[in-house]
Amino acid sequence: MLHKISLGRSDINRYRQIDNSELVDEVVALGRDLKGLRLCHINSTPFGGGVAELLVSYIPLLRSLGINADWQVIRGDHRFFTITKGLHNALQGAPFDAVNKENIRRAYLSNNLTNARELDPNYDVFIVNDPQPAALRHFSTTHNSTKWIWRCHVDSSEPNQAAWDFLRPYVEEHDAAVFTTKTFIPKDLHISKIVTMTPAICPFTSKNMFIERGLCRELVENLGFGHHHHLITQVSRFDRWKDPFGTIAAYQLAKQKVPDLQLAMIGSFAQDDPESTDMYAAIHTEANKDDDIFVCSNLTGVGNMEVNAFQRASDIIIQKSIREGFGLVVSEALWKETPVIAGNVGGIPLQMTGELSNYLVDTVEGCAEKIVYLLSNPSVGKRLGREGKAIVTQKFLMPRLIRDELSLVKSLVNH
Repeated sequence: MLHKISLGRSDINRYRQIDNSELVDEVVALGRDLKGLRLCHINSTPFGGGVAELLVSYIPLLRSLGINADWQVIRGDHRFFTITKGLHNALQGAPFDAVNKENIRRAYLSNNLTNARELDPNYDVFIVNDPQPAALRHFSTTHNSTKWIWRCHVDSSEPNQAAWDFLRPYVEEHDAAVFTTKTFIPKDLHISKIVTMTPAICPFTSKNMFIERGLCRELVENLGFGHHHHLITQVSRFDRWKDPFGTIAAYQLAKQKVPDLQLAMIGSFAQDDPESTDMYAAIHTEANKDDDIFVCSNLTGVGNMEVNAFQRASDIIIQKSIREGFGLVVSEALWKETPVIAGNVGGIPLQMTGELSNYLVDTVEGCAEKIVYLLSNPSVGKRLGREGKAIVTQKFLMPRLIRDELSLVKSLVNH
């Protein structure tokens, strides 16, 4: 059997102290309508990625609503995850190895067949996340009444056509597909129900819970950062789409005007991302040229609580992505009232509206200019932080995501 992630229950009513109580009431009512429903999320890693970040909080909340929710993780070897990382990149517009397309197809389908045979089939609804397990439905032996939803978390607005042609037949076997925003929906996708919904954060996790800023600065300083230095931080996977070298270049430009500037590059490794090790090494090579650049990861003891501390202790959070499905780290930072400068791509502009949209950037030079401006005008940063927290509270907390997903599920199981 596939690995089921061991999780408990959370109390949705905790959100009444920070969120719209009417929304919580709506979620509770949906749970009551779907009480006893067997629902399973499937993805390819239990840690290190945005989907895992979501599910570790999301599944316990579903259980508190009376839904029998589980999370199963598929297995794969290095070759399989190299293929699926290639598909992930190609969905975001990177080239696809069409020369070896048939070998890729055989390896991809063979792995999905093996995982389909090991899948616990006893659910009413499966939600399949991203390209890695997209063909499970093709090989499944579940009951005809079981509903299957495919959830795409990447920016698929301009996919490599060969890669999308490869995946589309398996996606179209699902009963519904979910994308972060309308612009991500491929125009040639034919499926009976297509909806959009954005991810969300949980403010009660160790990554987002409240910690006094003074304590956060102390933790950061214990890792070698200067007491009186300005600090900017990028938190992301070690991935080309996060543009880590663009972030370093923007820091270097800003440092010419703010000499006491330090940069923290914080990332995590996931078992389904074989490219991350090489990217980590390349970032380290660049960082070693400057004593004020620090590279931290979950391999060196920087976990969720430390990320929380960095996001609160930093003067600015940078997310200079060149492609981005959503960018949970943007909402995480804004929840902590830390101003964000981010790439004007994908799902990031959904989070940075109003005055915050002035800090969406397209170039290294533009990013550096905004860094210098915010460091020179801390009152503006404080105002942006407050506005950002209000946006996250209104739109990007878990009850809203639960409402959206359960509304979709209810529409499927009632037909």
